[in-house]
Amino acid sequence: MSLSRRHAAASLAALPFVLAATGTAEARPRRLCTVYIAGDSTAATKAPSAAPETGWGMALPFFLGDDRFAVANHAVNGRSSKSFYDEGLLTPVLAAIRPGDLLLVQFGHNDEKTDDPARGTDPQTTYPEYLRRYVQGARDRGARPVLLTSVERRRFDAAGNALPTHGAYPDAVRLLARAEQVPLIDVQATSLALWQRLGPEATKDCFDWLDPGEWPNYPDGLQDNTHFQPHGAIEVARLVARGLKDARVLAPNEVRRLDDAIPDSWITW
Repeated sequence: MSLSRRHAAASLAALPFVLAATGTAEARPRRLCTVYIAGDSTAATKAPSAAPETGWGMALPFFLGDDRFAVANHAVNGRSSKSFYDEGLLTPVLAAIRPGDLLLVQFGHNDEKTDDPARGTDPQTTYPEYLRRYVQGARDRGARPVLLTSVERRRFDAAGNALPTHGAYPDAVRLLARAEQVPLIDVQATSLALWQRLGPEATKDCFDWLDPGEWPNYPDGLQDNTHFQPHGAIEVARLVARGLKDARVLAPNEVRRLDDAIPDSWITW
């Protein structure tokens, strides 16, 4: 066989083939996998008027392995599992999602606001009941649901120990994931460990702690222990991507940069 024919044969062998209706084999690209996010402000895409506030969903694409993946971030500020569903925000997600796509579901921060009947849920009853609707909606459409516990807030005791803030809500997600046999990414546990490792001062660079005049959107400065600056959003997205790999939702070659430094400048609004 000539060199040119060997090169042609090798190129054809590298292509994915499917059998066409005519019985002949033809090359087709792998279908795009869309990663949908249903969640609250900790994940949501932010407007320029909110910069430098950053949701971890904005950074997740940095860690997905190739151009076969796209992220559709439907997370919305201020929503709980209940209000997101009741306001019909899950409807366009389920209308668009396709077999093989992923639905990442992370609520809890606003579910804890039990004095607000539009958002508050009970971790033993209504919280898992609402989350189950997301799981079933994805499964009914051949998509793969993934449950996430709530990312932790920045809270430390006087000795510098990072403290959990979400009460019974993370355990409710863990129990539901086991009962429904849904992959779980325990972001509450992994983020709490990360904040512990960084400590009270370094975590200020992850959260919206801003000096007066540092950002024009916040001329008086800001001390927000819930929402992230770019660095924090990137690190939480890294936890999510590593969780997708560890839970075997994605293969090792479908994630990337898990141990690489990601510049904050990659975040844009």
